[in-house]
Amino acid sequence: MIFKDKFSRFAVHALTLLVAMAGLALAREAQESAAQKAPQVAAEGMMEFEGTVKVGLGKYFYLPSAKGFDIVVQGKIQGQDAGYLAGKEVRVKGSLLKGEPSVLVADSIEIKEGGQYSTVFARGEEATLEDHLDLKERAEFRALAVTSFNKSEEWEGKGKVKVFGKLEKTTTPLGAEKYAVVVFDDKQKEVGKILIDSATDFASYYIKKLRLFDKFWFYINVKETVDLKTRRQTRELFHADLLFAGLY
Repeated sequence: MIFKDKFSRFAVHALTLLVAMAGLALAREAQESAAQKAPQVAAEGMMEFEGTVKVGLGKYFYLPSAKGFDIVVQGKIQGQDAGYLAGKEVRVKGSLLKGEPSVLVADSIEIKEGGQYSTVFARGEEATLEDHLDLKERAEFRALAVTSFNKSEEWEGKGKVKVFGKLEKTTTPLGAEKYAVVVFDDKQKEVGKILIDSATDFASYYIKKLRLFDKFWFYINVKETVDLKTRRQTRELFHADLLFAGLY
């Protein structure tokens, strides 16, 4: 009886060990299989998205189904820029831009009309992003606090900074559009206006994306100061070029 009991316990242990080894073998096989597939996916690097384009400007457009990506079109679409796609239902195939995990380069674009897709773009050249600011570059912009229109030392010589404010658009008597960033103090009282001399397509594209927000961060390059007499009359502080706009 003692021998039989020992044998039974041994058999149970052996069976348990075999089951555990089999489980480990299956897990290892699954891991190896996944590891073999991963490089293939990475090597292909192709993704596909469908949906309606919400915003398009220059070479950039935004598709809600491609959440987290700015899609770049290198070239023209039916002779036009990415703004042509706004409001259209599309199917996009693209690949990640090396070193830019938030940028998807469109390899092909199809527009859906009458229930059918037709190709309107096929990439034939490498993508170039002259005005794009990645997260690392944005992190180098320090926040600028402006507390008074007559304290020019707060902004002079600061170079590339970011400032929290509200975009203001005005039209001159000749019909030209002028833009300024209105900045406020801690009590939300208007301090003054930063005159925007120029804006990159990337910045303008993001402002369109932020259309539902009243205030956000403007990434600017500080230029010449408005003379004190004019500042006193208009609260126009200084000139700047707009490089990017975002919520943080």
